[in-house]
Amino acid sequence: MPHIAVPEGVPGIRSLFAFRPEVAQPLSVLADVLLHAESSLSRGERELIAAYVSSLNDCDFCHFSHAAVASCHLGDEGSTVTAVVRDAYSAPVSSKMKALLAIAARVQRNGRDVRESDIARARAEGATDIEIHDAVLIAAAFCMFNRYVDGLGALTPSDAAGYRDRARHVAEHGYAAILPQLSTPS
Repeated sequence: MPHIAVPEGVPGIRSLFAFRPEVAQPLSVLADVLLHAESSLSRGERELIAAYVSSLNDCDFCHFSHAAVASCHLGDEGSTVTAVVRDAYSAPVSSKMKALLAIAARVQRNGRDVRESDIARARAEGATDIEIHDAVLIAAAFCMFNRYVDGLGALTPSDAAGYRDRARHVAEHGYAAILPQLSTPS
């Protein structure tokens, strides 16, 4: 049950964005730049980081949402996300992704937990400074998004089909295209 008067039946962050459209615009643009814009990390890899961090934060809405989008991009019915959440170190992802996921997990715990050896490992596995930067920023941003959604008690549907349906649209059009068209409640 949401802690504030958001539009009824609108799930997750979308209800919060409908409540404060002026917040929705910059946060949606941030998500679009981090997860959907052109990058040397694939959209699936970036969504995987978002889903992983959301899982570590126990934010079901964001985890389910971004796991579904990652699966659309990866085309694997969720097997990669499931494997990463179960054990990122043995998951079927590249050594570079494992190093970036390790950095993301450290950021999730505390940004100061990132060590020079973590950065060196990512570089040794082929990560560029931009990819390291983006992994850190995705992890940090999703800590904020997760706390935003859970801190206001946003609706978290349990039906996986709804996440998959929405994910296809987001995977194709990005995040800036999903801004709410609802008015601010009075």
